[in-house]
Amino acid sequence: MYIIGMTGGIGSGKTETTKLFTELGVPIVDVDIISHELTARGQVTLKEIAQAFGQDILNDDGDLNRTALRKKVFANSEARKSLEDILHPAIFNKALEALKKNASAPYQILAIPLLFESDRYLEIISRSLVIDSPLEMQITRASKRDELLEADIQKIIDVQMSRTKRNSLADDLILNDGSIEELRQKIKQLHEKYINTCTIDNSNP
Repeated sequence: MYIIGMTGGIGSGKTETTKLFTELGVPIVDVDIISHELTARGQVTLKEIAQAFGQDILNDDGDLNRTALRKKVFANSEARKSLEDILHPAIFNKALEALKKNASAPYQILAIPLLFESDRYLEIISRSLVIDSPLEMQITRASKRDELLEADIQKIIDVQMSRTKRNSLADDLILNDGSIEELRQKIKQLHEKYINTCTIDNSNP
């Protein structure tokens, strides 16, 4: 399998990027989507989280109250580690299952916010792709999408790898600081590169 590990800071444009890769027929495995599936009402993983963090992280209907959980996690590094210990192994197993289903594709995208912080994912990818945006754009996009205060967005940015370090680790980098059409053209160019690269690699086992 030829797997591109795609990452980027909050509000960098990862979701829009995956949509544009999908337009080109590229399979996408998104760990954020998997995380939401695993923490849906009635799921075993959600029950484990509620046992660890208390029933107050659930809404009256049994759904996860993500705001309440976020406050507990970002206020305490040990709490964040406990949540990761519950979620990460389950997410990784589901991601592997999804990747294997797409094994016949020329290449596929594995979208993961904390790619470089996760050794297990680094071991299975062929290349890394970072979607980068200026800090001001990150904050603007995240506030519109998630309806978060700037201070809350900054807290999330502060616990993530620095922009400079993340960019330095990238095999490929897309600067998403313009229009959707500009982003589309950058992705098309990268798509052609990946098709050529994976074709060469597959012909030289």
